Order: sequence, then structure tokens, then C-alpha cells
Amino acid sequence: MTLRKFQMLVNGAWIDAASGKTYESINPATGRVWSVLPDADEADADHAVRAADAAFRGPAWRGLTATTRGKLLRRLGDLIAEHASELAELETQDNGKLIRETRGQLAYLPEFFHYSAGLADKLEGSTLPIDKADMFAFTVPEPLGVVAAIIPWNSPLYLTAIKLAPALAAGNTLVIKPSEHASASILRFAALVAEAGFPAGVVNVVTGLGPSAGAALTKHPLVRRIAFTGGPSTARHVIKASAENFAKLSLELGGKSANIVFDDADLESAVNGAVAGIYAASGQSCVAGSRLLVQDGIYERFVAALTARMARIRIGDPLDPNSDMGPMATEQQLGIVESMVGRAREEGADVLAGGQRPAGHEGWYYEPTLLACTSEKLDVVQNEVFGPVAAIMRFNDDAEALALANGTEYALAAGIWTRDIGRAHRFARDIHAGIVWVNTYRAVSAMAPIGGFGASGYGREGGIHAVLDYTELKTVWVNLSEQPMGDPFVMR
Repeated sequence: MTLRKFQMLVNGAWIDAASGKTYESINPATGRVWSVLPDADEADADHAVRAADAAFRGPAWRGLTATTRGKLLRRLGDLIAEHASELAELETQDNGKLIRETRGQLAYLPEFFHYSAGLADKLEGSTLPIDKADMFAFTVPEPLGVVAAIIPWNSPLYLTAIKLAPALAAGNTLVIKPSEHASASILRFAALVAEAGFPAGVVNVVTGLGPSAGAALTKHPLVRRIAFTGGPSTARHVIKASAENFAKLSLELGGKSANIVFDDADLESAVNGAVAGIYAASGQSCVAGSRLLVQDGIYERFVAALTARMARIRIGDPLDPNSDMGPMATEQQLGIVESMVGRAREEGADVLAGGQRPAGHEGWYYEPTLLACTSEKLDVVQNEVFGPVAAIMRFNDDAEALALANGTEYALAAGIWTRDIGRAHRFARDIHAGIVWVNTYRAVSAMAPIGGFGASGYGREGGIHAVLDYTELKTVWVNLSEQPMGDPFVMR
């Protein structure tokens, strides 16, 4: 088989790593190598950051009006729509995500660019009612400069879009570092950025194995903002690196989200919500509803209905639109899932469904798994699996449900299934999570902020908050007096 070769995009040119090193990417559905990519190092990261910084300061980008930036973003969104099928297939081949999901994401992804495009010329400052009669003062939101965007392997294009679109709308430039396990779709997307008319150097992409390129980006003195999605352990290194350049940070670090089903819930909807929460995307989603909390009165019926629905999940080739679940994106992640399920068994969890690799598949597949747990202290209840594994627990009343829901260090998302509108609002208020869904799960919108608290990180992506977070506020004072300035040793 002929391997597909990719290059990096730096300053408008497609280039190899300066060292000439490359690495191979493996298709998780087959376990076979399918492409070759540049293995960037610190020198390549420095090259990309300096290109982005020069573009930020240069007239080709800096001289554009905000309205023109918005038009470029709208054009980019339109190009994504035109190339959606190709981008979806690339991403599925690279990370094993279902083609149904990648096509769905790509169909909606232009909305993020159109939304940010509309905000580009709406970032207004304000005049200040200054208490000094001879002074006029106003504020101006300004772009920060170079943004380093660190992208994981589970949803590369989506997670790139929610960083890149608001950053460009605000007038910044970017260096994107995709995961070594899923870079192909981002590199193809980068070609569309140039086609849309963005000046060279405004968007750059470097690829590579290991931490060298990523670490060099996050501590680079010219980087003013870091947008990171990944795990808490890597995030700690990013936070330490940002101490070198005082870059602003946003961190989206995953979760251990509770999906809470009350006695009065619509059973069919709740079961579908549970499946959507943890088995869609093979559980490789930051907002995965990996903790199912079910009230006593409905517990047995819910388990029976859920396991029956799980038995109908079709595991198969992610490029087949009839498949419901594809593989783990990496062999390492498959090993983590197996290890955590094995440890859960040792700690006393009962396997109600799944719990092993399915027969007849050569790639990195794992069965949809349901573990009955009686203690919230189990590792599988407290820590993110990032695979198709749900821990199910029962609760008696609202107080116990809330205590269980808030019983981990993560606080990204939660689902609430009830017909009681008062209870829904109380739980939405009292659950410690950045996103709460009521009688639905995994709904997203370009207008809705995404992000968590605690070990799930900080900062928000999506909505007007995201664009504002890629700016810094300048205050301008103008002396209106015709009189000479007074005593220089006295503060005005």
C-alpha cells in the first residue's frame, strides 16, 4: 500500500521538519500504517511562532479591518462545507471516529466560523464616565498576538474550530500543534485557510511525536495565549511552561460526567441519552457521561433496557455508515481501557455487559461496557476512562444523587433526566459542572460556551465569551485641557 505523505504549513509554505525526521500514523480500524508526517522539534516550533508573530505585526493582517476579517472567516466556513466529505473521511481514517459522527460534525462546523465572523466587527470598547472634567477616556479590545493551540486526537477539526475561529475573529495569529495520532485532517483544513485568503503566517501547523514541539510552543516568549485541550497531567506541564512567557491560558481537561436518571424520567429517552453520553464516539469524548446515577425505583428496568440497547450496538469499520461504534483511536488508549476495567473487577465492580475486545476485529476495538459499582471510591468511578465504559450506581433521593454527582474532582458536564421542572432547575443550579443538559445529552452550538471547573480546567470555548477571551483591554486617556500639565509629582 502506498503511504500518504503530509507536510507542515509554516508561513504559507508546505515544508518538512528541519531535521528531515518523519513518523508514521496508524489507522486504528486496521492497526496498519497509512500515512507519513513530519516530526517537528523545537527549531520547527520556533520557526512557526516567529512566522505567526511576523504575520501578526505585518500590514497584510494587521491592516485588515475587522469586517474584512469576518468576511475571510465566512469564506473559510463555506470552504469547509464544500470539502466536508473529504475532511470527514480523512479524520475517520486517522482517528477511527465514526464517519456518521465526523460527517455530522463537519456539516455543523461552518456555523462556528460564521458565528465568529459575525462577531469580528462587534468587539466594541466603551467610553468611560471619568470623574475628571478635563479628561476623556475610552477602552479598546485588542488582539493578544500569537496563539498556540494544542489539539488532542479525539475530535481534531471540531476542537481546532472552537479555538481558531474566535482567535482569528479577534485578530490573532495561530500555531496549531495537533496530536501525533490525528494530524491529517487539520493539515488538509490548513490548505483551506490559505484558499480562503488569509495572509501567509496567520495560521501555521506543526506536527510531531513527543513533547518537544508542544513544549517549545507553550513556553515560547512570543506566544501570548495558549488554548489547550487534553489531560490534566499534560496540562500541568503547560501551566508550568506558561510561567516562562506569562501567556493567557484556557484548559479543557476532560471530565467524569454524571448522567442522572430519576424515577419520573422518560425511560426510552434516558436510555438513549445514556448511550449517547458514553458509547457514542466510543466514549472518547471529554463530556462523556461515564457515571450513570439511577434512582432505586427505576434501576432494574433501566439496566434491562440499557443492556438490551447495548446489545444492538453495531461495532465495525468506522467508514461504514452502518457502524455504531468504531475503535479506540490509539493502541495505548485501548490498553488504558482494558487496565481500568480489569482494576474495577478486582475492586468489586460487576460487569453487566461488555468488558472485553470484540472478536473478529483486527483494529483497536473494545465492547460497550457497563459496570455496576457500589462505592463511589472505585477508580473507574473517580477517574476518566476515555473509552466506552460506564460505571452505574443507584441512589435513593435527591440529596444522595447530588452528593454522588459532585463527588469527583472533575466538573465538566452533567445530564439530568426528569419530568419535574423544579427538580431540573435545582440540580442545574447545584451541580458543579460547566455544562448541564436536561433531558438531552451532547448538544452543542457555536453560541454556547463550553468548559469546566476544577480538574476539568478553566476558560470557555464557544459563544461571545470565547472571542473576548482572545483579546486584552486597553484604556486610553486624552487630556482635553488647554492648560499645561500640573505638578509632575502628583498623581492626576
